[in-house]
Amino acid sequence: MNDPTAQGRTAPQTGSPAAENIEYRVAHLHDRLAAEELGELGVRAEIRAGAVAITGTVPSGRCRETLLRIVREELTGLTVHTDVVVAETAGPDHAEEL
Repeated sequence: MNDPTAQGRTAPQTGSPAAENIEYRVAHLHDRLAAEELGELGVRAEIRAGAVAITGTVPSGRCRETLLRIVREELTGLTVHTDVVVAETAGPDHAEEL
């Protein structure tokens, strides 16, 4: 008999990338966001009704684009909803009246 699990190996997955363990993929996304050039710990990724919701605030448009690229790479094949806001870092254009 040629059973791959009998030889200490696991059988190959026959599902699509979307069928993989979503929790594992989201945890890996969190690790990657914290470790890579972005260092975004304020961004949340949560599983909601079979989809992944990405929320948070980033300091620039460039950071947002980097975040979205990493999310696409890590969560290919999954339904992803993003609500990522770019923080306004420019100074006020007028004095505040009290």
